[in-house]
Amino acid sequence: MQKWTGVAVVLILIGCGGNPLVDRLTPYMGQDALCSELASENGTLNVQDQIKAADIHDSTATWAYVLEEGEEAIFSRAWLSENSTTTMDIQYFIFSMDNVGVIALDYILRAADRGVQVRILVDDFMLDVQAEDVEALSAHPNVALRIYNPTEGKNTLQKVYRAASDFKGFNQRMHNKTFVVDGRVAITGGRNMADEYFDYDQAYNFRDRDVLLVGPGAGAVQASFETFWSHPLAVEMTFKDKGDNKQSQPFFDAVHAYSCDPENFWPEVRALIEGVPEAIPRLMQAGRLHRLDGIRFVSDLPGKNSSDSFSGGGASTDALLELVSKATTSIAIQSPYLVLTELGLSVFSDAVERGVEVSILTNSLSSTDNLEAFNGYQRIRKPLLESGVKVFEYRPDAKIRKKLITAEKQKRSGYFPTFGLHAKSMVVDHQTVVIGTFNLDPRSANLNTECVAIMSSAAMADQVEGSTVIVDHRGTLLWQSCSSFRAD
Repeated sequence: MQKWTGVAVVLILIGCGGNPLVDRLTPYMGQDALCSELASENGTLNVQDQIKAADIHDSTATWAYVLEEGEEAIFSRAWLSENSTTTMDIQYFIFSMDNVGVIALDYILRAADRGVQVRILVDDFMLDVQAEDVEALSAHPNVALRIYNPTEGKNTLQKVYRAASDFKGFNQRMHNKTFVVDGRVAITGGRNMADEYFDYDQAYNFRDRDVLLVGPGAGAVQASFETFWSHPLAVEMTFKDKGDNKQSQPFFDAVHAYSCDPENFWPEVRALIEGVPEAIPRLMQAGRLHRLDGIRFVSDLPGKNSSDSFSGGGASTDALLELVSKATTSIAIQSPYLVLTELGLSVFSDAVERGVEVSILTNSLSSTDNLEAFNGYQRIRKPLLESGVKVFEYRPDAKIRKKLITAEKQKRSGYFPTFGLHAKSMVVDHQTVVIGTFNLDPRSANLNTECVAIMSSAAMADQVEGSTVIVDHRGTLLWQSCSSFRAD
């Protein structure tokens, strides 16, 4: 889970322990037969072609599909990987080697085996892999791996020293999450690569949101990736055996075998992946694939906030402030962490005074994964409510979670874990939709690099606002208000 605490010693211990993936996959070594019937053929990335066929007079438009459910978010990525033809560019804050992570790695390696050039950029802060894993992956001739803002050495003393001697530099993290295939299709939003972001964790899952972009908007995401990839803070991971798969081939085979084992990757999910092409026309007919009237992809530059202080926003901060300041009727926000400065409080207070209805949905104490952030939220909750902002808190046990968490794995197993909010989105004036990585807290404003897709579409705004709404069709609260009202 994405966790933040002010105790530097706790932070720097993250990622220092655990067994290498190569050790955990030992039972699968040599079980290549499991994969023989599931080897996929090289596909064709035809999402854009199908959209053009449906609206041939507007082939230059960007189309968007909102990925609300964790399961569709993972099988969309899998299908795009399986049908990639030239490049895959992957950028994440967290890439865990749990069940979802290993399956994602399998699709990455299969694409690389076909000749697709894969580039992976991961932040060092919560890197959940060991040196052996990095070396094995980097040995593939078609895979390049870079780490953002790494600490020299991996032992605890080295990390303690850097945190103490350069606390700000140590905490300047890359929070961007982008996934671009062939430069034509992109996914961006709140999800990291780990079980809990895709409804696969048995104890705790995030309610998250991504957007899939097809068309020119995907090109803007690609350009942002290139900026990060070429920056000095993105340090290349190379080893002497680069291009020689002999030492790493057993590891690659074990990853494939793990993912082909139906106990790890259920046939029902594979069927959903195979059914994506047939689903695209249905999504268009249902109005779920949105032609955007306009799109801006705004990303902070690497090394955000080069000032001497901790206060210094980036392009994403400025873009969001501008949207809020120009709102005329309504602002609906989802943010898992709500820690506002005096500036943030005044911006929302001014909006309410202009007659704008402002509603914010955030985590409750019972649903949050971040107690320190919740403590900061508690300190500003009263003045926020007094300013006229409507604040609602996520319930970890709401009955609606049985609808929201739809993974086949959980349907079959019958468990319904606690869930918390992780989506970072905003709808302004029922027309402008923002989906990205920006939390309403000082880290996103001043330290982390963030990215947001700012899209114009009344239909998309209606859909996202409908998923952010505080009331259902009966007028019953689905979430817990900050008053004493509590409902299912």
